[in-house]
Amino acid sequence: MDRREGSDVHVVVGAGAVGSVVARLLVARGERVRVITRSGGGPDGVERVAADAGQGLTEYVEGATAIYSCAGPAYSKWTAQWPPLGRALIAAAEASGATLVTTGNLYGYGAVDRPMTEELPLLPNTVKGQVRARLWADALAAHEAGRIRTAEVRGSDYLGAGAVSPFSVTVLPKVIAGKRGMMPGDLDAPHSWTYVGDVARTLIAVAGDESAWGRAWHVPTPAPVSVRQLADRAAELAGAPKAKVAAMPPWILKLAGLVDPAAREMVEMQYQWQRPFALDSTAATVAFGIKPTATDDALREMIGRP
Repeated sequence: MDRREGSDVHVVVGAGAVGSVVARLLVARGERVRVITRSGGGPDGVERVAADAGQGLTEYVEGATAIYSCAGPAYSKWTAQWPPLGRALIAAAEASGATLVTTGNLYGYGAVDRPMTEELPLLPNTVKGQVRARLWADALAAHEAGRIRTAEVRGSDYLGAGAVSPFSVTVLPKVIAGKRGMMPGDLDAPHSWTYVGDVARTLIAVAGDESAWGRAWHVPTPAPVSVRQLADRAAELAGAPKAKVAAMPPWILKLAGLVDPAAREMVEMQYQWQRPFALDSTAATVAFGIKPTATDDALREMIGRP
């Protein structure tokens, strides 16, 4: 049954790896979907709007039942562009009465020595972690004041179509081509990897469950595997030679940062790659019955193998 005619609209802000999947899943179940991006792009079956979300969203959310925050500025522009975007999202949720569900990450926890659960305090040790922690604090304060209804969905580094991470940029293409990949960090440290499709499924589940609002949730995520293990498996699935991966010396990243803003912003995030970095997603797995997608399936999607 197609529920789009005369129904409330689901507003998806951003059409990247996560936003596009959110929109497609909602369309598939017959929802009316509006996607807002600067370019006016988006998947088939949605209403596309070209707008700078940071300049305001209220005129685009009339009749909205849920707002999915799936956009994000470039790393080098976080401190300048995230605060106005966060304020615009809160204002849009307040004006429309829609539930605001935000795609978050683990930066706000800072450096920890245990698997991360939602109960951990936010103690950011980086500028970008401080930005993320402030965004959630502001949204939660608005929720607790009765101005909006909100929740945040947090994942680790992404796998899946369109995913962007140090692994997907500096390791995976090289491994598939039979060449040596490099990235900074301990290549044998266990690391959690979250599938973008599971992020989307969790966002939609949280948006539709009133009991889930007013808190953060971790996306159901498989057991951690190291960069080296992930590279080995990717090579096997791609039919490529055995993976060759080397640890990039820290000075190379710092040198690259002199000319590349993205590399410069990665320097403060190296703590995540120097030790085990594990996500505990038990709460969401139990609450929503979402089983994490197998890491092999996420890798197959990235390398284009069935």
